[in-house]
Amino acid sequence: MHTELLLVEGMTCDHCVMSVTEELSELADVSDVAVQLVPGGRSSVTVTSAAPVAPAALDAAVSEAGYEVVRS
Repeated sequence: MHTELLLVEGMTCDHCVMSVTEELSELADVSDVAVQLVPGGRSSVTVTSAAPVAPAALDAAVSEAGYEVVRS
């Protein structure tokens, strides 16, 4: 199992969590998505997968949901 921790900006409610979870869950090999919501701040999103998922694919999925991954 592989896990990736993302910081996602702009999520404010359970609907936001559902949208991000749905988009990330559609990626190949992703088995679980866990979100720790910080309304109006940077929420932690842990993606568990059978194999590493390309950062660009993770970013694109979060963007498709309408949010942005914060990368340092």
